[in-house]
Amino acid sequence: MTTPLRIEEFDDTAYDPFTSDEVNFGDDLDPYPRIHALRAGGAVIPGSYREHMGYPCFYGDGPKFTVLGSSEAEEVLTDASRFSNSGYRPTLGTTFGMGSISTLDNPEHGRWRRIFQKIFLPQYVRTWGTTIVDPVVDGLMARFLPRGSADLVEEFTQRYPFEVIYHQLDLPASDVHTFQRLAIGQTDYVHMAQAQEAGVKLGHYFRALIDARRAEPGEDLVSLLATTEVDGEHLPEIVLVSFLRQLMNAAGDTTYRGTSVLLTALLRNPDQLAAIRADRSLIPAAIEEALRWDGPVLSQLRVAIQDTVVGGVHIPAGASLDVLAGAANRDPDVYKDPDRFDIFRDRRPHFSFSRGPHICVGQHLAKVEMTRALHAVLDKLPGLRLDPQRPAPEIRGMMMRVPAHIHVLFDA
Repeated sequence: MTTPLRIEEFDDTAYDPFTSDEVNFGDDLDPYPRIHALRAGGAVIPGSYREHMGYPCFYGDGPKFTVLGSSEAEEVLTDASRFSNSGYRPTLGTTFGMGSISTLDNPEHGRWRRIFQKIFLPQYVRTWGTTIVDPVVDGLMARFLPRGSADLVEEFTQRYPFEVIYHQLDLPASDVHTFQRLAIGQTDYVHMAQAQEAGVKLGHYFRALIDARRAEPGEDLVSLLATTEVDGEHLPEIVLVSFLRQLMNAAGDTTYRGTSVLLTALLRNPDQLAAIRADRSLIPAAIEEALRWDGPVLSQLRVAIQDTVVGGVHIPAGASLDVLAGAANRDPDVYKDPDRFDIFRDRRPHFSFSRGPHICVGQHLAKVEMTRALHAVLDKLPGLRLDPQRPAPEIRGMMMRVPAHIHVLFDA
């Protein structure tokens, strides 16, 4: 496959988007004690979550609130008549594009989301598990299997969801390195000039790619998105390009983080890992518990459309609300001993994929990728355990959570 336009690198080739994580999303080892302390002040409190945690806020100078209670989070995320996704426009809208479904409200959001949902239905996504996900996982693991040791982040979880996306998009291998640099750079809002540059250059690339796939459609995701219609409507180019810009971050980055957290939790709890090894039917429960216990995205943003009240607190129109999934997922009124990772706990729905009309359209793909990854770990890494001679994994971040390393040993 060739495109009429080659992908363009950052003007400043010395810029490293992979170092932006800590600056943008924090390096807090354990934000949950602070989150619990904030919840003691009420289910809804004044001020943004970032500011409460000692970080700058990107949402402007208007009134801000943090939503910490689970029922209040449910209310804000599901009531689109009172709360808008427009708060993402200065960040995601600037780099992904104003056609991003994360920035749209109804009726536009519902109209275009139907097309994405049609493509990401579970019955279609499951077929990608064997045709795309498994070969990627097997190829990555083959590089370290003979050693009997690995860094599961650097050598596996950080790579495989992105390589899945490259295969889904059918990108030429020569474009992959620059593509990932641009995709990650889009969310470096501390360096907004580079974030905007990344969005512009990916936009040029995807428009050329869409034209090529419409002329000669294949089985790849770009071809499907470019040719699928619902009720006689195709996706407008602005919406399609915005979605493709966002795909790397929404599908790749969060899956890498979620899988890394899952493996860290199981390695810290070898009795639960052993239980899953003995009974693979526990894998779905383990994935859901990892997403609840330390979901990859702790906060979601909404804006009040009108003057309203949430949790007994007056919210003026135009106010920004940080809906803290990390707090709702560890609400002691909902989850017994919420800070404990326990795959055997009674299942309750979590907030890590959001709720309501903006619930993550790619959640089924994320779960397929996490499931396939865990099966591969169980099949190919017998005797898997943390390497006692290397630093233990530390899950860090205030907004986005992930360990930098997972050093393990296994029986080669």
